[in-house]
Amino acid sequence: MAGFFSRASRHAAQPQVLHGVRSVKRIGITLFNGFALPEAATVAEIFQSANAFCTSMRIGGPLYDVHLLSVGGGRIASSSSVFVWTDSIESRGRADDFHALFIAGGAGVQNMLSEERLIAWLRWLDLRSERIFPIAEGQLLLDAAEFPSKSRKFGLGEDAHTIDQRGLKVLIPHRPNTPLRGALTIIEEDLGAEVAREITGVVRLRFEAQFTAAPNKNVLGVVSEKIQSSVQWLEMNCGRAITIEEAAQFVAMSERNFLRRFKMEMGVTPSDYLLYVRIDRCRHLLSETDLPVDKIARRCGMGSGGQLSKVFRRYLGVTPTEYRASKRAFNTA
Repeated sequence: MAGFFSRASRHAAQPQVLHGVRSVKRIGITLFNGFALPEAATVAEIFQSANAFCTSMRIGGPLYDVHLLSVGGGRIASSSSVFVWTDSIESRGRADDFHALFIAGGAGVQNMLSEERLIAWLRWLDLRSERIFPIAEGQLLLDAAEFPSKSRKFGLGEDAHTIDQRGLKVLIPHRPNTPLRGALTIIEEDLGAEVAREITGVVRLRFEAQFTAAPNKNVLGVVSEKIQSSVQWLEMNCGRAITIEEAAQFVAMSERNFLRRFKMEMGVTPSDYLLYVRIDRCRHLLSETDLPVDKIARRCGMGSGGQLSKVFRRYLGVTPTEYRASKRAFNTA
């Protein structure tokens, strides 16, 4: 995911050249230090995938020119310490020059509520436009732009009202339930429902592939009965602290021979396989339950929520909380 977002960032710096009759629609994704990576990255991937799909299938339609934006431009760090390159908001014109604008969410939003350059830029927007998509906490930035002295909160996807300068009640139109759905709605309007479904499938498969890549289990084409038994034992006992010596004793092998045979037949060390199993269990619990991160970590043998966060950042590029939010966003898109 982070790797794709980096490619989107490079694309923003060097937009594709328009060929033939394809029009260009500019898509902005506004970021800040501490932004939540997964949903913002997936929005970028949806539009880039649409470009690639239309090119490969020779389908007419707009070319989506994705720009990653920040107040001052340059390198921006996500909450999971993944860095992306951005253009400054001023270098890309007024906010309403974009066909659609996505406002990132994340813990860093609070630090941006008093950032006058960003708030002034957002004030150019028609804040009731259906082409503005706040991502979770990103709604607070739109609130600050429209009502500097007030806090207006309402759920994404819900109808809401505000009061205009004349004191009249104005309906804030219904927005798609999630920014991902918003991006796919734009694709459907421009390219049709069939293409939108195709893009959904492609992006969903890529998203899952980043988190489900299992170790190569058949380097030699066959796994012996002892190593198969040790794999099952590791999977059954992953929720507690275990040692390689225990695993070797379970299959009546010396520790040295067990390590050699496991690596040869499975393609990874027993410790690496155990870590994979634990991460995989954590993924499923984050996706399918509302259990706190700390409890999931303990249940899967990862010690604590802090340790689990370190592992997720290192191997998946996101925090457990970000992973849970992205999975649920995909399930509702």
